[in-house]
Amino acid sequence: MATAVPIRILGVNAPEESAGNAGMCAGRVLPWLQDQKPPDAWHLWQADFRDVIVIDDENKVVSTYNLTIHDLGVPANYTELRTLLITAAGPAALTATRAPRR
Repeated sequence: MATAVPIRILGVNAPEESAGNAGMCAGRVLPWLQDQKPPDAWHLWQADFRDVIVIDDENKVVSTYNLTIHDLGVPANYTELRTLLITAAGPAALTATRAPRR
């Protein structure tokens, strides 16, 4: 039996980009948050367009992975991001047996 990996993924939109929310959410199931000032996490994390900000259970940035530079259609990039997420999730995730979605 596969073990669930304790990872949550959601999108956070920059405070000044709220006009695009409807288009971003249409037909998608990914949770989408609209950042505001304050707290302005987008700028506190120094996020850029298409960044995946990996945070730990204390909301501290562990890693930043840009999807423009690292196309997930490239298997090595997909594996690299997957490994970052599993490592950040902690020891329980490292022992999980769930196979990658590919």
